[in-house]
Order: sequence, then C-alpha cells, then structure tokens
Amino acid sequence: MAAMRRMNSILVTAIITALLGGCDSATPHTPAANYLYTSIGEFDEQAKPLLDRPDIQGVQVVVPWAMLEREQDKYDFSEFDQVVKYVESKHKKLFLQLQDRFFEPPARVPTYLLNDPKYAGGVAEQKNEDGPVPGPPGSVAAQWNKHVQDRWQRLVTALAGKFDGRIEGINLPESAVSIDTDKDKSGFTCARYFDATLENMAFTKKAFTKSHVVQYINFWPCDDQGGGTKNLERSFAFAKEHGVGVGGPDLVPYNEAHMDNGYKFFNRDKGNFSLVAIAVQEPDFEYTSPKTGQKYSKQEFVDFANDYMGANIIFWALNSPWLHEK
Repeated sequence: MAAMRRMNSILVTAIITALLGGCDSATPHTPAANYLYTSIGEFDEQAKPLLDRPDIQGVQVVVPWAMLEREQDKYDFSEFDQVVKYVESKHKKLFLQLQDRFFEPPARVPTYLLNDPKYAGGVAEQKNEDGPVPGPPGSVAAQWNKHVQDRWQRLVTALAGKFDGRIEGINLPESAVSIDTDKDKSGFTCARYFDATLENMAFTKKAFTKSHVVQYINFWPCDDQGGGTKNLERSFAFAKEHGVGVGGPDLVPYNEAHMDNGYKFFNRDKGNFSLVAIAVQEPDFEYTSPKTGQKYSKQEFVDFANDYMGANIIFWALNSPWLHEK
C-alpha cells in the first residue's frame, strides 16, 4: 500500500508539474494584421486600389471633427458612412480615428466652437517646431474646457449610435501635444489636459460597447519637465483597468525618445491590453535604425511591433514602399 501511495503521489506531482509548465509557456503571439492608414480625403483615390490586396485586412480612416458636425447638433455622417459601406462590401475591417487636433491650419473643428465665448476659443495653439524649420502653428480642441468636452462626447455618442459594431474600432488621437502656453487663452494646464483625456477614454469605451476603443499614448506634456513618466504610468494603467486598447502614431524601433517613454509600457505589459494598434506613418520611413544605421525595412517594423510591443494591428501609411513593389 505504501508503494501504491508513493506511485499515486508521483503521478499527481507529474500532472501538476505538467499543468504548471503549460501555464508558464507563453502563448504564441499572433502576428499583427496589416491595415492601411489614410485620411478620408485620400480614401477613394489612394486607399481603395490597395484594399483588394489579400495581405491587407482593413483600413484606418482619419476623420476631422468638423466633417462630422457641420453645425451645432447637426451631424453629417454621410461621407464616412460611404467609406464604411465600401469597406464592408470588400469584407475588410475599418478603424475610425476621430481627429480633434491638427498640425497645420485650419483648425477643423465646428465653427461654433471657435466663435461662441463659452468655448474660450475652442482650440489651443500648438507649436510646430519639430521639423528643420518652424512651421505654421497647429491646434488642438480644448477638451479641458468642459463645454468643449461635452460637445465632443455628444459626437462620440452619436457615432456610437450609428457605427458601434459596424466598425472594428475607434481610436482617439495621440496624447502628445505642444501647447504654446505664452499665447494660450483656453485655460490649458497639463493636469486638466491629462484628466480630460482619461475622461474621454472612459466615456468612449462606455459608448462603444461592441467595437474596440483605442487611445494613442506616446508622450504627455509636462512629463518631460521633471515629471518623469508618471502620467504614462497612470494612463497605461487606466487603459488596462477600463478595457481600452492602446497604440501610437509612430513606429520607430529602438528610437531613444520613444523607448524612454511610451514603448517601455507596451513592452512591460505586453499581452495585457485589450488591443494594441500601432501606426507606421509617413515620417517614420525617414528615420534611421539605431541597429543598422539604415532606413527601416518592413521586416524591422513588423518584428519590433510583434516581438517588443505585442501589436495586434499595424496601420501602414499609403506611401509604404512594400505596398507599391511589383
């Protein structure tokens, strides 16, 4: 009997070890799906011809606020709806990037936001100093103004009523902004901006119960002014807690600025987000890889997105060289 008990004990131990070993082995990461990235203005002429490719699973379409709300409370989704119907007819998937910030004039938000005093100008001016020479200032909707935020959230609610479940997802623009505080009259502060962004994340997730919701998180204003990465830490934790996916507008593997900020949180919590969607936009092809000293290849983008960031989707700019190879 003692020998039998020892055999049973060994058998149980072996089974438990096997089960634990199975838990420890990482589930293989499914390679990221390829989507196109385009503005709604370029969709017909430039994106449609590429959407038939078998290696393209969908498309991300950037739509400015002003196109969707022509006048206060008068929503016009007709142009976007045509895009949705076309993508549906091709049995592909669609992400809407709802745009409230712009890197050059004009500010494509509803006119009433700019004119009604209660919106305090409606937008804040953004510096445009990243290029070799300064460009004209951009703008961002003053979401920290509760009246502006209310109008934005009304738009989100209306969009959800028509497109929730029809589109694969909606993504909110990048967290990085560069407000010209010397000229600002909108009441911007880093804390107000941060809080408003998280509030909009949670609100959008409640509105869209079937489609994915993704927040682009790359940098936060004031994190680089002695704040470290505390707001990055908080925002990634908030996304996990609320089931919001995360992503970013620039895939530049091993770029120091990105590695020191948003990228490390993608990597640290890889596999724990509801969705990870990363864009390779036009400027990213001009960066030099720290690993090779050359411009990035498609494979470098793909490997980093999959292996380091755990991406589920890559949004590719229409000028991606591999999309035009014969």
